[in-house]
Amino acid sequence: MKNIINDRSCEAATGDRLIDVARKHHSHIGYFCGGNGICQTCYVKVLEGAELLSPLSEPEKAMLSDRLIKEGTRMACLATIERPGTIKIITAVEEVKQMFENTPHLLPAYSGKMGWESLVKLPETIALQIQRTLTGHFDILQILSDVVTGIGDALQLAIASFSGAGSQGNCSLTIPDSNTQKRLAEESIDNMLDGCCKKGAADIHAKPVCRNGSGIAA
Repeated sequence: MKNIINDRSCEAATGDRLIDVARKHHSHIGYFCGGNGICQTCYVKVLEGAELLSPLSEPEKAMLSDRLIKEGTRMACLATIERPGTIKIITAVEEVKQMFENTPHLLPAYSGKMGWESLVKLPETIALQIQRTLTGHFDILQILSDVVTGIGDALQLAIASFSGAGSQGNCSLTIPDSNTQKRLAEESIDNMLDGCCKKGAADIHAKPVCRNGSGIAA
């Protein structure tokens, strides 16, 4: 199936969350809380294929105003692809970016609208998060880990965009088998250790040997 995120074509599969598809394909999207349905920065507007997504959940209804829902707004961390087909969305981050570049005079009105729609739902949003906390929905350590990961991903995207490496284009999502995933993980660790604790080329499972500045084994 095909997802078109911010005019970028990306392959996805049923069961994928919109936020995960966007992150894997380096599309501009907000996800400060790491996709835990807290920060409300992952707003997306569904332009096509809304019927292919999961129905609005109770958390989404609590955090999205009626106006935003009518406009096709979803929270990417809570919207899951349920049926095959083409889904076209634009993220709120990209919408602001395009507005800044093409029609900056519309930004004050847009900011005012989004601020008001968030304020309208603030009581319900607070009540929802309190309920989720009391029922043990939140794993604080996992959320902190997701936040750190989200910030890291955002920084990498910003650097790639600034350097030109993050230009828009066609891309596809390939899910490797378990053996390939293991090999890629080992190669990634091996590359990270290059220059200090480099594994032997003949045996990727060999223990790393650290050397000091003089080249003598530590």
